[in-house]
Amino acid sequence: MQIQGLIAKIGTLMGYKIWLPKSDRGRVLKVWKAEPGDLLEELPLGYDPTTTKTIEQIDVLWLRKRSIVRAFEVEHTTSVYSGLLRMADLVALQPNINIQLHIVAPAEKREKVLQEIMRPVFSLLEGRALAEMCTYLSYDDIK
Repeated sequence: MQIQGLIAKIGTLMGYKIWLPKSDRGRVLKVWKAEPGDLLEELPLGYDPTTTKTIEQIDVLWLRKRSIVRAFEVEHTTSVYSGLLRMADLVALQPNINIQLHIVAPAEKREKVLQEIMRPVFSLLEGRALAEMCTYLSYDDIK
């Protein structure tokens, strides 16, 4: 939750609106004090319900107006694969989406992230491989 809070804070300092999954909000807002208007209550997107349901579960989104600019999956207690799968779902559902995707994890998970992102299933997405769209960021990078 602390890393999600830091990512949200950085996003607001850069002028973005922030989306957090509703299930995480209470805990993240204990470490990140959002100013009025910083945290979106609803996603202002025109995607189909399946895509919207997937997007709403991503750990942190930075938005400018009606567009997602960056998406972050923080992998601390869950497996690295689950965050990558959520990003792959997003790209599979919206193949023309052009946003920066990031997996954020402790330094000791770096090799696991890089290994998993190269799995064949992630290289067969329409357009580009997930490895070309998604980067690894360590907790230290965020701090």
